[in-house]
Amino acid sequence: MNGVTSTTGPGNAGRPADAGSTRGPAGAPGTSEAARALRDVLRVARDTRGALARRLGIGITDAAALDQLVASPEALGPVELGNRLGIRSASATTLVDRLVRAGHVERTPHPHDRRRLGLRVTDHAHEEVLAALRPMLVGIDRAVDRLTPEQAAATAGFLREIAEVMRDYVATAPDDPPASRPAG
Repeated sequence: MNGVTSTTGPGNAGRPADAGSTRGPAGAPGTSEAARALRDVLRVARDTRGALARRLGIGITDAAALDQLVASPEALGPVELGNRLGIRSASATTLVDRLVRAGHVERTPHPHDRRRLGLRVTDHAHEEVLAALRPMLVGIDRAVDRLTPEQAAATAGFLREIAEVMRDYVATAPDDPPASRPAG
């Protein structure tokens, strides 16, 4: 693979795509082809959560909760889960109750604090999620398999760096939105 792809569309037929090309003001943040492609991936990622929810026959908030619980390196409690999902404590409790009743989640003693509960995705739910994601994961593996080992390593490094930039963005966001400004 040579790393150069041809673009399609008006005025682009047969011209190579340049990963560093920009649209808009030269040097404006987020205007490179790579940045636009990454934003497209992020937009589609939101849609995949909805598709996962439909494949599992659950609501999108339930799918988001399972995603947070599976991805978290440490046990999350109901309040932490609610904070990550941007929902209030009472809603988080209702969500957790629903996931427990459905057999997707178990309440367990928190591994570091006996006064708290931790939430664990059940083995059955984990298998269901993987089965529902399998078509997408197979497609991703096929795309990765077309890369050279060097391209795969560079891509993985790039994605890890982008994830860190995004984590920093999230961590530095204010807890409360700014006061609304009058329309004018």
